[in-house]
Amino acid sequence: MSTPGKLQATVQALVRKGKGILAADESGPTIAKRFKAIGVESTEENRRAYRSLLVGTAGLGDFISGIILYEETLAQRADDGTPLPELAARQGIVPGIKVDAGKIPLALAPGDEITLGLDGLAKRLDGYKQQGARFAKWRAVYNVSDTLPSRLAIEANAHALARYAAICQEQGVVPIVEPEVLIDGDHSMARCAEVTEAVLHEVFEALHRHRVVLEHMLLKPSMVVPGKEHETQAATAEVAGETLRVLRRTVPAAVPGINFLSGGQTPAEATANLDAMNRLGPLPWTLSFSYGRALQDPVMQAWRGQAANVQQAQAALLKRARLNGAACEGKYSAAMEAGE
Repeated sequence: MSTPGKLQATVQALVRKGKGILAADESGPTIAKRFKAIGVESTEENRRAYRSLLVGTAGLGDFISGIILYEETLAQRADDGTPLPELAARQGIVPGIKVDAGKIPLALAPGDEITLGLDGLAKRLDGYKQQGARFAKWRAVYNVSDTLPSRLAIEANAHALARYAAICQEQGVVPIVEPEVLIDGDHSMARCAEVTEAVLHEVFEALHRHRVVLEHMLLKPSMVVPGKEHETQAATAEVAGETLRVLRRTVPAAVPGINFLSGGQTPAEATANLDAMNRLGPLPWTLSFSYGRALQDPVMQAWRGQAANVQQAQAALLKRARLNGAACEGKYSAAMEAGE
């Protein structure tokens, strides 16, 4: 199959009605922090057991079209010896891989950050493909205040995201472009909207300059919400309306799918906000989810490192996946939270 053909096939497998992407790509320090909160030591075996639990959840493919894995997970196996990417593929879930190398302070731009990982990316992607990965993810982060992010940070991160996306497409790997406007701080919803619009404009200009084919990528943005320390929090209808207003101004209709990150929202908030947006259609793109914590928090609370709790934890994952699948079609209701 030609490279464009491979990219198109992967996009079609990911962008499916009523389905979204499970982000299970926490780095070593991040998963250690999550495990510590539930009293579990972050050993390789515990990480393998937990991620096997996720990928091995029966019926998950009914609501999940793709899973973003961490590099370590690509090489891990389930209890029966099946490689985890293969276990996902058996459920019709496309395996993907986080390829950025984390963030550092941006030189001469106090308070701003830049993401690393472009060096050697093409070669790494070749190895990841051999392990079963068909799409990739790169996260850029934008701190928000009255003065942040700087123009330099907006331009530098857009350039890195576009270079990453171009390298992926050349390798036949679908890029997920993730510009995350952080929820940390006391900024208003209007300030979040202003920053998000500036960031997305710059990202798509850079993607155009780098000849990235929009039909063969996915966008993973944050929703427009006030900072978590802001004096007033936004209602679901406000989040949906403001987010769509910004997206309509910035995201070309050629992009096949927008898969939101949950960005610190509770599981129920992330589901309700996605549902509210899908009720405001028709929209030029498929609106779905690529949640990490909003899918996994109930799972970790149920599991707590105990093999005896695996079934209960998998039931918690399947429930959240099902509710978010309903939200993708504007068919979610808060009453569904109480059901099994």
